[in-house]
Amino acid sequence: MVFEYAPAPESRSIVSIAPEYGLFIDGGFTAPVDDQLFTTTNPATEEVLSRVSEAREHDVDRAVAAARRAFEQTWGPMPGAERAKYLYRIARLIQERSRELAVLETLDNGKPIKETRDVDLPLVAAHFFYHAGWADKLEHAGYGPSPRPLGVAGQIIPWNFPLLMLAWKVAPALACGNTVVLKAAETTPLTALAFAEICQQADLPPGVVNILTGAGDTGRMLVEHPGTDKIAFTGSTDVGRSIMRAVAGTDKRLTLELGGKGANVVFDDAPIDETVEGIVSGIFFNQGHVCCAGSRLLLQESVADEVVERLKERLSTLRLGDPLDKNTDIGAINSAEQLARIDELAKSGEEENAERWSSPCPLPDRGWWFPPTIFTGVTQAHRIAREEIFGPVLSVLTFRTPDEAVAKANNTPFGLSAGIWTEKGSRILWMAQRMRAGVVWANTFNRFDPTSPFGGYKESGFGREGGIQGLGAYLATEVAR
Repeated sequence: MVFEYAPAPESRSIVSIAPEYGLFIDGGFTAPVDDQLFTTTNPATEEVLSRVSEAREHDVDRAVAAARRAFEQTWGPMPGAERAKYLYRIARLIQERSRELAVLETLDNGKPIKETRDVDLPLVAAHFFYHAGWADKLEHAGYGPSPRPLGVAGQIIPWNFPLLMLAWKVAPALACGNTVVLKAAETTPLTALAFAEICQQADLPPGVVNILTGAGDTGRMLVEHPGTDKIAFTGSTDVGRSIMRAVAGTDKRLTLELGGKGANVVFDDAPIDETVEGIVSGIFFNQGHVCCAGSRLLLQESVADEVVERLKERLSTLRLGDPLDKNTDIGAINSAEQLARIDELAKSGEEENAERWSSPCPLPDRGWWFPPTIFTGVTQAHRIAREEIFGPVLSVLTFRTPDEAVAKANNTPFGLSAGIWTEKGSRILWMAQRMRAGVVWANTFNRFDPTSPFGGYKESGFGREGGIQGLGAYLATEVAR
């Protein structure tokens, strides 16, 4: 007997979206200098949600100047214990408004409400709580007796985890005594603007946090602005290269968290049921819009057929549809441009003779959608095994020995994440020591905690966010950690 799930939609009534939004500069919302606006759209319905200001050069100048004044006059000289009070206050306000923020994130981003509600928002608050605890203890973090803030941090966040990536960057910057000019992603600006309201509610001193909205050109202006002391970027590897070129020859500090092509390695002694759930979480969470997604599945040959068959059965049960429905597992692709990119790479897999299987789920008539998809018969030469797809597409490869698994896992220009599935603890340690990835999960995948550092190697960037290690990215230190 097959049971159908009745719709269980989360109400939109808790969210109030303004028809237009200004820029958040020096503690208040203000119109851009040239009154240029762009629209932000619900990916699941193509409904225009609001019109948002596009920051230009004069706006970036104003934001950086406000951040500099706040750094020199209020936030920088403020004792760490006082800064901590503001961070705790922000964390509590995020918790109080978590349902509203979860719905807003789902509307603007397209991800399922159960992910924004149960994963994103608890982590957002946790990052502010965690870093609030460090604000008055920085001299004990291992960075010398008197670590100092850098100054004004320019931060650019992506569209896949808009509010969570904001928390990853803003919380440590403020805890260390820096001020912030943050550029939100063009397609998902609404939760960053809601965070600006939270800063007002928390009575954060004007200029400590400034939030700009706009496209890539706005981000470029922020990176190249002579008034920023630090740049933190999460996004594509190509843009990361451009940022490196822009800051080369300057004294700006830089951290980059870029693309990935994570290997999820399954040995023949792995518990199949648990492993299948981990594979699903590794690549189909947030529609595959995850830099550290386990998009390459490496199966030991003796269990490859069984795992693939069980995986197909599991994917056939995933529910794709309305992201506000609490039963939904797979939401909408964030934009038409991203959907076109996923389509192109999926077609390349077929053209290169990989075998494609997609979940037989109906796609809604409106919005941007892509079904969970598996490619088997994939080799290292296939584009789908080499390039980041950033969508719900899994490439399956096989191996015979642990040495071959390591060689295939490391055969990528990226180095952000990896997963290992086996019952042997010694094998986990042996593999983890040899895999060139910033994060290696053992018998799980896509698990995060603010106390744990995150970052990559090679074309996945450099620097760490989270944990004690992430504090160093925002401190002028005597001891390099």
